[in-house]
Amino acid sequence: MATNDDRRGRPRPRPGSGGARGPRQKRPLPQGEQFFTPGATGLRKAVETRSAAPLAYLFTQVPRWLTPAVLVVLLLAGFAVAGWPGGLAVLPVLAFVAWLAYLSWPSLGIGGRLLRVVMLVFLVVLAADRFGVFQSFQR
Repeated sequence: MATNDDRRGRPRPRPGSGGARGPRQKRPLPQGEQFFTPGATGLRKAVETRSAAPLAYLFTQVPRWLTPAVLVVLLLAGFAVAGWPGGLAVLPVLAFVAWLAYLSWPSLGIGGRLLRVVMLVFLVVLAADRFGVFQSFQR
């Protein structure tokens, strides 16, 4: 069966020739966000470097839906289960959100930073409540 190019009388480009535009040239990467903070030193550089492998694993080897689904289940368990088991369920969610907040902090505006701080405070208060920190205030 003929292709549209054959029907119009145009020659089809040879494979590997780059088509009608000529040989393929590598384009520079677009300017945008980078995974590593430019000029980072000390703790930030260490955290970003050590986070590269787990992030690559999460985004390539694990189904995309699995990480958010596990975090939602753990958060719901933290809401539903009273006592220290609920607090234990919230701790991985708190750690994950804190990790992402730390990694994204340099590229955020004031609104994004405020939202992450509010989320972290909420998760800390939820975990503290489940561990019974506020029991002495109820008497």
